[in-house]
Amino acid sequence: MDTLVFDIETKNFFTDPGVGWNNFNALEISMVCAYSYSKNKYFSFGENELEEAAKLFDSALRLVGFSINTYDIPVLDSHFGRLPGIKPELRKKERIDLLEEIEIKFGKKISLDKLSRANLGIGKERKGYEAITLYKNGEIEELKKYCLQDVKLTKDLYDLYRIKNELIIPDSMNGESVILTFSDAKSQTLF
Repeated sequence: MDTLVFDIETKNFFTDPGVGWNNFNALEISMVCAYSYSKNKYFSFGENELEEAAKLFDSALRLVGFSINTYDIPVLDSHFGRLPGIKPELRKKERIDLLEEIEIKFGKKISLDKLSRANLGIGKERKGYEAITLYKNGEIEELKKYCLQDVKLTKDLYDLYRIKNELIIPDSMNGESVILTFSDAKSQTLF
């Protein structure tokens, strides 16, 4: 069984007309990107390749991401549930949501960009809302690049989390950084 680090992008958001807050069924997927530890490979799936994505997700034991429990997984569950054939049960898989882990320990949320800059020395090249614009403008290769970058950053952060059992968390209020230790992260088996 595999460990997947993943991210999704959507064509719309909760604040769009006709969607409504927490209406995951109304969100339309534009891109799914993932890294497979067992295959040592990055994958990207466009809106018409969700059946292939479902097969990859079905093979995973563990899912890793940033804010996946409150966004990515509910959206994917909605879409995978409509597919013929394989319907991975994502909520039954082991999940590590780095944002949730930080929020539990630190008591605050942090952006992927700030967390990446503090720990990796690099950050995101675009803002999240730009993914919708990229899709609407037909810039699918740029959308894929954006989504894959989020996966790469999240994978590198997860590697720090599981190997060093710690992450540097910058505090935007006072400008200082705190080192959070995740003793329960252990050195997790990846596949």
